Amino acid sequence: MPILPSLLLNVGHALDHLFLLIFATAVSSIAFDFGVGGWEDMMPYTVGAFLMFGLASIPAGRLGDLWGRRQMMLVFFFGMGASAIGVSLTQNPIQMAVALTVLGIFSAIYHPVGIPMLVQKSPRPGLTIGVNGLAGNLGIAFAALSTGFLVAWQGWRMAFIVPGLVSIACGFVFAWAAPHESDAPAKKKTKSIQLPKNLALRTFAVMVATATTSSVLFNITTNGNAQLLAERLHGLVNDPSRLGVLLAAIYAVASLAQLLVGKLLDLFPMKPLFFCVLLLQILMFGVASQTSGWAWYAAAIGYMVMVFGAIPFSDTMVVRYIDDAMRSRVSGIRIAISFGFSSLAVFMLGPIVKVAGITQLMVALTAVAALGAVIALFLPNEAEMKAHVQTST
Repeated sequence: MPILPSLLLNVGHALDHLFLLIFATAVSSIAFDFGVGGWEDMMPYTVGAFLMFGLASIPAGRLGDLWGRRQMMLVFFFGMGASAIGVSLTQNPIQMAVALTVLGIFSAIYHPVGIPMLVQKSPRPGLTIGVNGLAGNLGIAFAALSTGFLVAWQGWRMAFIVPGLVSIACGFVFAWAAPHESDAPAKKKTKSIQLPKNLALRTFAVMVATATTSSVLFNITTNGNAQLLAERLHGLVNDPSRLGVLLAAIYAVASLAQLLVGKLLDLFPMKPLFFCVLLLQILMFGVASQTSGWAWYAAAIGYMVMVFGAIPFSDTMVVRYIDDAMRSRVSGIRIAISFGFSSLAVFMLGPIVKVAGITQLMVALTAVAALGAVIALFLPNEAEMKAHVQTST
């Protein structure tokens, strides 16, 4: 794929995550503007965005395979930009919930469509996924940074408008630069990758289950870190702009993990590498649950490195063991299940913190990380998977 469309696909990943976290970063200002008691009371209104981020992945993936990935990416760029501007026009929590849900529908397009489009002819898919993951997580870092400054400059509405305009501009450039597809992916002839039914079901079950635990950790931390940071560093750092910089630094450092993991996935077997990352997740969340101040900040960098580091594994499984003709559909189903479930965790974030406190939240995240590590043990061995793929091509 030409350089400019590839670059825009990575920018699209950054924008996808950026848009989903503007609300979480600006939630205190939004709550004040709407006259709601506190940030905890506003968090449930974002559940529609994350629910649709999962559920809408199924039709998005189907359309990507059967209609075309280029066309779906244009819908993504223009739809995300327009819906973000729509969020900026809301006047109360109900309108906000509806607008965020629409934003979630368009945000669902990227992962089942953009990533398969990016890796479909890549000679080193692990590295390609790692670079793409780095871009997505830099979007998370930029969300913390840009939202903090835009809120301080012009208020929370501008934090949605500016990236909305950027997304629309990217859509126009992508329409000009991205080559037209001769056929939709499902209509192209590709090599057949067929695993025995029991092995295929086992692999898919582990893929979905570990993606679900990873999504829970990802959604809770990325939506809650701004408030966790404010509480754990209370008395040390209180200025919103400085807190935004510190949060962006966490994400910027953690983003490098996906680049490293992507390289390692091209060199080493997946299962032991995945299990090691999940073990380190348990350790980092455990330390974070028992600390505060700058010690907590160091632990937060650690657990976000491991949360981000776990993300490339599911996409790599899809690339290695699923034909390109149906990757968008398989990715859509996987994302729908994992993010559909984890959206409930986002819904419960505010109420759980309000009732049990942040320390208990961190303990719960440690338990989720442990569950993911146990599930990963059931992933088939690399040699067994490769043997079946090789004999079926």
